[in-house]
Amino acid sequence: MALKNIQQQKIKRSPAELVKHMKSFKLAPKFSAGIWYFSPSDSRFHAKYKKDLNLEARFEIAAKLKDYGLNALEAHYPNEVSEDNLHIWQKFEKDTGIKLICANPLVFRDPPFEFGSVSNPNSKSRRAAIELVKKTLEFNRAINTEFAIVWPGIDGYENCFGIDFTAMRDRFAEGFAEAMDAVPGIRIAFEPKPYEPRGHILYGTTSEGMLLCHKIEGMLKNPKNKKIMAQGDALCCLNPEIGHVLMGYEDLPYAYSWPLSESRLAHIHLNSQPLGNYDQDLNIGVVAPEQFDALMYVLKMHSYDNYFGIDINPERMPVETAIKINIDAVRAANDRINVLDYASIIYATEHPEKARGWLEAYLIRARAVNSKKLPPLAPLKK
Repeated sequence: MALKNIQQQKIKRSPAELVKHMKSFKLAPKFSAGIWYFSPSDSRFHAKYKKDLNLEARFEIAAKLKDYGLNALEAHYPNEVSEDNLHIWQKFEKDTGIKLICANPLVFRDPPFEFGSVSNPNSKSRRAAIELVKKTLEFNRAINTEFAIVWPGIDGYENCFGIDFTAMRDRFAEGFAEAMDAVPGIRIAFEPKPYEPRGHILYGTTSEGMLLCHKIEGMLKNPKNKKIMAQGDALCCLNPEIGHVLMGYEDLPYAYSWPLSESRLAHIHLNSQPLGNYDQDLNIGVVAPEQFDALMYVLKMHSYDNYFGIDINPERMPVETAIKINIDAVRAANDRINVLDYASIIYATEHPEKARGWLEAYLIRARAVNSKKLPPLAPLKK
């Protein structure tokens, strides 16, 4: 696996340096999509609205999106990609140029993981989960992906009484450290989520995800892993999803700034979501588009240059329509933040006592369909 250097994310800049950076650096979104939502998923509330699609049928849809901007796919191991169907994936990449960028361990669905995967108190189930993670990392190494996303959706609890939380968290971190030392040099991107399907999921917020990264890296012993970390490269990173961040009532740009500040943002999953509520996986910008613009601004500040992963649940529209909408939403937001007055914005945030209300008034005009209909904005008093 080629471990991508993302150390530019944590570069600190003075206000003057930041203005220069914002004027010179431009986000260049490359898009990935999860193969899982190309076919309808099971629901406890309603029948599937679309027919199930096999892998080849999903590939037919993805291939038609290549020219629109779909660059890569994501999948889970071993249900969506494995040694058994790898030849199909490889042919698809050869034919289209759309590559598989991650194979993610399926540690949340199968019956043995009913009471958790790597955190499971049952030693047999926990061992099965650790071995699955090892095998998934080996698969990623064999096909030379960039990282593996881990969503520990089944590791958690409902009834909090009597649980040894420290032991549960330790089992989880120790298990992943063991797997990563067994298959060194592989970057993992954890995807925090506060709840659903468990009532409370371990390491469910962005800050808890950061704590997990430090905890696991502190446990790694393999010389290859230690050498990589000594060079300043993170092995434990995050893949925050907008929906999961907002389910936890986090502020979107603030949350993403945490992994960026330590060069730990390996990938991002994009959609939209009301604060709290169940995980809706709506199209980007459907809810709180101003938060998404603020997120794009933060990504630009920190020179993010990894994939923009689209993670949605297009139950009521064709998946190809939804993916196009999301690509358009990212490109439109990128265009909006590329024409802003960075010098004035940065001055206003650095001197709030001299710019009371200026930034809000500026953003209203920046978002207006016809800003000339609004009174001119008074200049900043510098």
